[in-house]
Amino acid sequence: MKDTFSNFKAVQAIVPAVKTAAADGDAIDMQGFNSALIVVNAGAVAGDGEFSIKLQESDTTTSGDFTDVAADDQHGTAPAVIDANSVVKLGYVGSKRYVRVAVTKAGGTSIALGAVAILGHAAVSPVA
Repeated sequence: MKDTFSNFKAVQAIVPAVKTAAADGDAIDMQGFNSALIVVNAGAVAGDGEFSIKLQESDTTTSGDFTDVAADDQHGTAPAVIDANSVVKLGYVGSKRYVRVAVTKAGGTSIALGAVAILGHAAVSPVA
């Protein structure tokens, strides 16, 4: 069967919560998939919060091994500052095994934020 539900895997990338500091999302294992769509959903921003995101990649789950994704391996551009009540989508087509979302804080108090990774182009379909 070829349909959207059976050919993609959804993985939590950042647990939805109010963020008050910079943080790294979970390492998303890309094994068996050749692409990922990262969807970041932002809610309220308090105290003139200035938060941004970027995609990072690594061959291991060790935090210090992650580096920023090269422009050629990323579809879309993250905004300099995430707006309240907005959605940001970024695509990953690189060759590293793990990808994650890094949240940075430039100022302000907090932002409500969560993210999901939709893994695609599976080596084996349907995806369980």
